Amino acid sequence: MSAAYNELLDATIQHLENLKSRGVRHLAVAPETLRALAQSAPKIPTANFQPPIEKAPVTPAARIETTVPTTASPLVTRHSSPEKAAAFAALRERALTCVKCAHLASSRQHVVFGVGNIDSPLMFVGEAPGADEDEQGEPFVGAAGQLLTKIIQATGLSRADVYIANILKCRPDTPGQSAGNRKPTPEEMTTCIPYLHEQIDLIQPRVIVALGATAVEGLLGKTVGITKLRGHWQMYRGTPLMPTYHPAYLLRNQALSTKREVWEDMLAVMEKLGMNISEKQRNFFLKA
Repeated sequence: MSAAYNELLDATIQHLENLKSRGVRHLAVAPETLRALAQSAPKIPTANFQPPIEKAPVTPAARIETTVPTTASPLVTRHSSPEKAAAFAALRERALTCVKCAHLASSRQHVVFGVGNIDSPLMFVGEAPGADEDEQGEPFVGAAGQLLTKIIQATGLSRADVYIANILKCRPDTPGQSAGNRKPTPEEMTTCIPYLHEQIDLIQPRVIVALGATAVEGLLGKTVGITKLRGHWQMYRGTPLMPTYHPAYLLRNQALSTKREVWEDMLAVMEKLGMNISEKQRNFFLKA
């Protein structure tokens, strides 16, 4: 295969993976495009074979859908019913057009609804979108989000295996500031959190991880310091909830002991979900 073909293939795969992590499961593909791909695709040696994207049969219809395959998750065993998927899509549409907080609606670039597997038994809840999230329309994509992704991967999962959302769907406005974030006000959280409640009610996770004090306050109404709450199971309307530090805090505090505290919280989450934990995982962030 030519270098140009390989570059195009890599870019296509990366694009599909990004779409999959955002919850996209179908893509519209023109029949003529499928015909062209079928005629021009080079033969791939068996030793390097990767399961291709499943192609839908060519039909006379103007456009057809091609399913983006997903790998089996060690955590997710449920599958959405059409009713659940439709209810989630309707909720998303309502959130995307929300203007209840006029000052946030006028300053936002995107409503940051949430991302991930709506059948996952594990859900992460953060505070509010930052600048990167507001620009891309996806939660936890900035520096703190990249660290959260690494934490998830350390458990043996991926972002596509879990669901990630925030207390607020819009970035808190910062008038007069060109950078930085601010904490959502109690009024903003009260106005926006019904969307999160509906997300949780539809997903029905077995465990929720609350990232930081604001997430705990929004879900449980508790304003106790996160240092006192983290590591101690709480209950959110019958669902076990584990408070832990926000990834942004870990970026500011690089102490090995702090990283270990967060990891112990995640080990407790893994145990609650019945996940396999290796000896190597149990020893992460322990002094040699």
